[in-house]
Amino acid sequence: MAENPIVMISSYPPRLCGIATFCEEAREFIQKATPKRDVCVVSHTDGDGDGVFPLIDMSQRRWWKPVAEKIRELEPYAVHIEHEYGLYEHVDERGQGDGNEGFLDLLDAISEFPVVVEPHTVHGRLMDFEANFVYEVSRRCDVLLLKCHYQKWRLDWTFAQRGWPTPRNIMVVPHGARPDRRWGMHDVPGLREELGLNRVEGLATHLVGLIGWIQSNKRWDILTAMWEDIAAEIKEGTGEDWDLLAAGAMRDPNHRADYEQWKGEIQGMEEKGLAHYYEFIPRGDVYYKMMAVCDFIVLPSVDETQSGTLARIIALNKPYVTTAPMEGLTAQTLESEGGLLFTTKAGLRKQVIRLASDRDLRLTLGWNLKRYLDEVVSWEVVAQQYLESYNLARQAKRSGKPVEFALEF
Repeated sequence: MAENPIVMISSYPPRLCGIATFCEEAREFIQKATPKRDVCVVSHTDGDGDGVFPLIDMSQRRWWKPVAEKIRELEPYAVHIEHEYGLYEHVDERGQGDGNEGFLDLLDAISEFPVVVEPHTVHGRLMDFEANFVYEVSRRCDVLLLKCHYQKWRLDWTFAQRGWPTPRNIMVVPHGARPDRRWGMHDVPGLREELGLNRVEGLATHLVGLIGWIQSNKRWDILTAMWEDIAAEIKEGTGEDWDLLAAGAMRDPNHRADYEQWKGEIQGMEEKGLAHYYEFIPRGDVYYKMMAVCDFIVLPSVDETQSGTLARIIALNKPYVTTAPMEGLTAQTLESEGGLLFTTKAGLRKQVIRLASDRDLRLTLGWNLKRYLDEVVSWEVVAQQYLESYNLARQAKRSGKPVEFALEF
């Protein structure tokens, strides 16, 4: 008799969604960690693939009902839900959202099963709605997974200030990163040829990367606006030519104005032989290969709790420069010791020049990221933590005793 499956609830490819891609990778490594137990997915209606049930129709107010019915039919070993507010918001004919009320209804409807919820947006300073929602979710699930320790201790502060008890069923499991995409320097010429970059006339050997979805919050313009001067200063100090490789695509049409402006600026520098723009859909192996050809990556995000882009940077052991203080970006940079932080435009300029001018620093940061990947955030490590959370959730259901972890501080 087949063992009861693990059921994930999430958006899923081919949807162009960061959480869909996250779920796809998480599922792959959970399946490897428990090969005798199927890992299947209940997805939104645009999900597809083996073991994927595309049942979540957010145009329906009671979208959660067929999901709950499928869960009961599958009789899961555990239910693992990826949450982001936009994924589960029903908007009625007036344009009014339900505040994720249906998500809470789903948790009530499947409460007989072990349930683990993994929210992807838990800011350090929560709005009133967010605080109440996280509290209500924590009461309805067996284990609540946060990705960073700061989220857990900030939540304790937030709830204490409201006179609320702090949930004790919170487990910290970091954003996973692939351990099998680590190309070395000797692989770069072949990757450049595969990507067609060897056909770009005059493209420098050394590349600084802006790689990923082109979104307003990623603020590529902070770097592009000063790149010409930065490249000149690097050349003067080191004698080396460095180019900016900006590669990605627009995902949200609401960001079209920024996309068009930034793309135009990069193409203008391309005519001067200082940069190259490469359009591609940032998912799959090509995403990793595009980063791998760069000496380091700049991630100038101004709104991020944790980042799939950073997970790929870590997977490649690629040194990077990113914004601070910025939620999970700063937390993981401090914990990994694999990147440099900036808080001003002048600081960004300084850190980019510093990293381009110091090969030994790039190597040191890369080795730090290798250690951090191997020991902390590899999907192989994270998958085992997921299995632990499922076991704890099952024990809670059998014993009637809630899961309880120590507070962070």
